[in-house]
Order: sequence, then C-alpha cells, then structure tokens
Amino acid sequence: MNIKLLLHTVYHLRLIQVVYQVRYRLHKPLYRATIAPVGIINKSLTITPIARYHCLEMSRGIFSFLNKEDNFKDWNDIGKGMLWAYNLNYMDWLNQEDVLVIEGIRWIERFIKELPDNRIGLNPYPIALRGVNWMKFILLHREEIGERRLQQWNDSLYAQYMLLNKTLEYHLMGNHLLEDVYSLYMASLYFEDKALFYKISYVLLRELKEQILPDGAHYEQSPMYHCILLDRLLDCYNFSKNIQCFPEQEMVNIELKGFARRMLGHLESIIYIDGTIPLLNDAAYGIAPEPKELFVYAKRLNVEYKIIPMRECGYRKMRNKYMEAIVDIGNIMASYQPGHTHADTFNYELRIGDKPFIVDTGISTYNKNNRRQYERSTAAHNTLTVNGLNSNEVWDGFRLGKRAKVTCLEDTEHLIRALHDGFGKYGVHTRTFQMEENCFIVTDRVSSEYQAVNYIHLAPEVQVKCVTAEKIVTNQGVISLSDAQSVEIADETVSTTYNLFLPSKTVKILFTKEMRYTIGK
Repeated sequence: MNIKLLLHTVYHLRLIQVVYQVRYRLHKPLYRATIAPVGIINKSLTITPIARYHCLEMSRGIFSFLNKEDNFKDWNDIGKGMLWAYNLNYMDWLNQEDVLVIEGIRWIERFIKELPDNRIGLNPYPIALRGVNWMKFILLHREEIGERRLQQWNDSLYAQYMLLNKTLEYHLMGNHLLEDVYSLYMASLYFEDKALFYKISYVLLRELKEQILPDGAHYEQSPMYHCILLDRLLDCYNFSKNIQCFPEQEMVNIELKGFARRMLGHLESIIYIDGTIPLLNDAAYGIAPEPKELFVYAKRLNVEYKIIPMRECGYRKMRNKYMEAIVDIGNIMASYQPGHTHADTFNYELRIGDKPFIVDTGISTYNKNNRRQYERSTAAHNTLTVNGLNSNEVWDGFRLGKRAKVTCLEDTEHLIRALHDGFGKYGVHTRTFQMEENCFIVTDRVSSEYQAVNYIHLAPEVQVKCVTAEKIVTNQGVISLSDAQSVEIADETVSTTYNLFLPSKTVKILFTKEMRYTIGK
C-alpha cells in the first residue's frame, strides 16, 4: 500500500465517514422480523412514475442487467459481478412496462421466502432501491395483490426499512446516502411512521441542500447520476403529494419541488440538442431514465422549471451553427466522495452536425480491474498527460488521492481559459477553448519542458482518411494541428454503456510546451 497515496485519499474524508466506517466494521445491525403499521390500506399513486428499463424476459425467464444475460440462480449470485447481483436485488422488473402482476407477485413471494439466506439483498443500497420498487408495485396493483398477502409483504418491507434506518450509508455519503433517505422518506409516508418521517425529512432536506449545487447539478458531476437522483426526487414528490399524513408535509413538498425545478433546469442546460446526456465522469446510457422521460414525468406532476446556466458544476456548453461542445473546467465538488470522479480535468466532448465526433471513452465496468483504472485515467479523456501522469490520482476503482486545483482565467460564451496544477512539479497545464463561427479551437500550454501527450478520442462512426503532422482528415471533420512533434492514430474501444465495447480511433499528439489544434467541417 502506498502510504502517501492513502493519506492523500483519507485527508479529504469527513469525520462522520471515518466514524461510520469503524462503527459498521465493529457492529453490523441484523435483519429482525417485525409487524408493520397498518396505515397503508387506502393509499394509491394517481401520477404514474417512470417505468423501469426492461430487464426480465418473462417468457424465457432471463434477466438482463448491464448488457449481460443469465437465468436466475440465487440472490447472492456474483458470477457476473457484484453490480449485476445488486441489480438483481433491486427488482426493477416489478415496474417495467410489460410486467404481469402475477409474475411480480411470484417474485416478491420468492424474495420474502429466501430472504434469510440473502446477504446481498440486505445491504442498504439494494434495500433502498428495492423498497421503492415494492411500494410502487403495491400502490399500483393493491387490489390484485389482496389484503391478506399485503400484510405479509408489509411486515417484510417494514423490517427491511428498519434495518436500512440503522445502516444509513454515512460511511459513503453522496448519492448512496441520498438514495437511502429518498427511500426512507417514501416509506415513512407509506407506513405513516411519524417518528421516521420527522427524522428522515430533516436528513433528506439537509442532504439535498448539500448535494444539489446552486446551478441545479448534483455535486458528483455525473450526468447519469443526476438523472437517477432526479427521477427519485420526483418519486418523493409524487409520494408526498399523493399520501398526505403529517402537517409538516406541505413545507417538505415546497422544498422538494424547488430542488426538482433546479435539477430539471440543469438537465435542460447540459443535454445535447438530440436530448442525450454527455458521458462525463461515471456515466453511461441505459441506466438512468432518459431526460425526455424526466421532463414528461415532471409535467405530469405540474413541476415547472426554467433552464439554469451551468456554473458551479464546472461544465460549460459552447455552440456555433455547426458544432456543440461540452467542456469541463470544474474542480471536484464532492471532495469527500469522489468515487465517480475521473482524472479528466479539461476534458470535453464535441458534436458536428448533431453527430458525435469527439467522445469520452465512457465506462464499461465498476469492477476493480485494469479497464476500470484506464477508464478513469487522464489518457481515456480528451485532454493531455505530462510525463505519463494523471491529473487526479485515481486508484482502486473508486478512490482518489491528490487532485487538480482548477483556476478559471476567462469564462465567456465563446472563449474559456483555465489552468490546473494536477501534474505537480511536472508543470501547470493551461487550456483555452474557443468556439468560432466555423470551427472549435483548443490551445494547450505546459509550464515545463516535460513531454506532453494530447489525446483525442474519436467517435466510433468517425473514419480517419488522411494523417500528417499538420492535419487529420476524417469523414466528419478536419483537425488542423500546430506545433505537434508527432501524431499517432491508435485503435481504441469506447463504451456508451456497461460491458459494451465499440471500436474507435484515438489520436495521440506528442508536443512540448505549447500546441494548438483546430476542428472544422
């Protein structure tokens, strides 16, 4: 173990994270059967939530998560990775569009029967996500389920929530803790649990104030997690509007609606013209609801919003009539929980004519392996390395040691200039993004004599036709180079979603001190 790296990582943690790391290692609360309150009999959801992605092919009995298919073995099956097993225990298929109610009933009955031997399903994060799925399924199909069966289910569900209440993920914080309290807030209304409501509504609003930036972005700076957490926030508002239990709920509803409006305003700001999200930090397609689904859900809930310009999130959008770019000039906002952060300082994506041209390499896995390490590295992004170093010290899948400090020097609609110190003694990196009427210009300067490598990751659809030291010609655009010492085109793969690799090309440009490249049609 690199002690210095560990110290740089631990330095940024909050005391509460360290305390709960120790606490949960010394004492892990156990699942205990209990009797649920009976206050849910007459409750229902009048506003339909967003359906979950199709993950169970009922005719074949095949589950599909993260682009990996398999039949059911048991709830602790980690043969396809821990994240696959987690997805199995979320039980999202209960709320996919074509679910048969009798099939959902069968799976909940089976889960309850096999719960004593289920280790993975009693972890807090699966409890939180599965609990919401159960409550939605019950509220949408209560008459078909029947009151006798419902009491048994609620006893199990309430016991799971009591365990979650004792194992809130304060050791992780960030999106995990927010998912926990989202779910517990909905459960407090579902079960009319007054004590739980007062505790969790306070924690929920506190975490929203902490995690949602003034410009509406989630502070972990992942567009995918932003969509996931916005969907759950809209679910909270949906439950809270439809299930009126406590006098203080109206105040909570006002707060929830306000945060939803901000998050919607940011989402409208960051998406591309075609309505898709940029794949920045840990982000992939096919996991979160699509932005258009979130906008429609918000409309059903009468949540109106206005677009909010990007500021605190560190992202900026630059456009001309041919091109659209998302650039990253931000510092790490969730400093104590950077698990979904990459070494991607001054990264960007660029589209020409609404088609991807320069892309992030994406993420394909959360397994702690070489591919995960590469996908978080600086070389996997559209920025540069100096002496082979990462701008942030990414390690062990979700850890981050030393991190770059960004200073913004100029920030206008068509010209952005910033510097960062992530390479330490090997030099300060200054980058300028410039959007002209017919082109996009990137200028880099390194304040040392160490060799730098500029990486440009081309979209899978882009075909390279001609390469010289001054120009790279493709079927979608031309990259003109100034002060490049050498240019190499390497075979690469990018991942727009988990476990899916698309062949692509990466441009590697060696230079010293300063260079510039211009992208035009």
